[in-house]
Amino acid sequence: MDPSTSINMFEDLPANYHVYEDYGWHFPPNNSTETFNPALQVEKEREHDVVLPNTSELVLTSSVTTAFLPLIYIIIFIVGLPTNAMAIWVFLIRMKKKNPASILLANLTLADLLFIIWLPMKIHYHFSGNDWTFGEPLCKVLVSFFYGNMYCSTIFIACISVQRYWAITHPLSYKLTNRVAVCVSVCVWIVVWLLTIPLYQYDQTVKVANLNITTCQDVIRPSQEHWPAWYFRTMGIVGYVVPCVVCVVAYLLTFRSLRRSMMDSCTNKRKRKAVVFMVIVLVMFLVCFNPSNILLMVHSFTLYNDNYKLYIVALCLGSLNSCLDPFVYYFISSEFREHVIKMLICHSKQTASIIRCSYKPMSIHTESPTPPTDTALPAFLDQTDSTHCKTQQTDLGSGQPGEKTTVVQWQKS
Repeated sequence: MDPSTSINMFEDLPANYHVYEDYGWHFPPNNSTETFNPALQVEKEREHDVVLPNTSELVLTSSVTTAFLPLIYIIIFIVGLPTNAMAIWVFLIRMKKKNPASILLANLTLADLLFIIWLPMKIHYHFSGNDWTFGEPLCKVLVSFFYGNMYCSTIFIACISVQRYWAITHPLSYKLTNRVAVCVSVCVWIVVWLLTIPLYQYDQTVKVANLNITTCQDVIRPSQEHWPAWYFRTMGIVGYVVPCVVCVVAYLLTFRSLRRSMMDSCTNKRKRKAVVFMVIVLVMFLVCFNPSNILLMVHSFTLYNDNYKLYIVALCLGSLNSCLDPFVYYFISSEFREHVIKMLICHSKQTASIIRCSYKPMSIHTESPTPPTDTALPAFLDQTDSTHCKTQQTDLGSGQPGEKTTVVQWQKS
């Protein structure tokens, strides 16, 4: 329905109110012959408040948008912030020898982290009854990071699937270098940035008079309803359909190659693990990104307006991908897993050392120049891990001549 015709439904409303028959989803027919000046129309609309019909009002005031969504986002924030921060630390600092896979995974982690740090604003927005209080610029940034993270994730996962396909099925001809991985990552960021530029070009906040709230992206002005259809189609095809096809094809080809070589019992266990990983990643990809993108694509072609609540719930559930990715890294990369385990063990050792020292006074044990064979370190120290602690014998200059003192020192890794 043309928004201009909906004004007659509320003839008793003040003249400065503009009634929306729908919100967030209304796209006029592509064959519309209407002509207008978008800039002038937007300026006129900014002088008017919006009044939503009861059906739309119920969505913005329902417990789904004011309770369920923020609770899910809180879980994503609590789990995703520390795990992605740890993943960034491992990929950029702990891994001394970078490889193409770690470079792609680091960029995927960065995209997740950039999305998660903005979640407190979205949580506040939904808990406040979908009332945005941070201004138009921050709303545009939040929306762009929201969609940018989703499409960064899909494209980088597709790149990782191709990288694993070549590494597994063509190990002899596999020549992907770190420089190529960096170039691919830069290209992905540029593509996603270009995809999100239009989100900055129109107003994301709209004042809803009958609810006395200011929405962020949930309501679209009539003059700005002419372009979202083609824009979201393009964004869905480039950011979702193409990566989804690439990911599915790459993993199917990899699975077929592994199945042929599984007759060798020596490599059977390792290959089964690779197959399990592929299934997990593919299922996570389809579960997280399929619902919201399918709803968006179907709506942009059919103009069906009654599934907005399902769409925002699907977007929220798709955001779970941001806190699931670090757990995938743990299983995909043995080096990542090794660094995480070392960090946790080192932290537990240091904690145990602090607790032990707080209850037992420190003492220096002197021994002869030839230490006995049963000399032992404290139980919580791993004598085989030279990167975490080492034993030194130093002459303290006290005691009997020639006596040495065994000192246990922590080494910073």
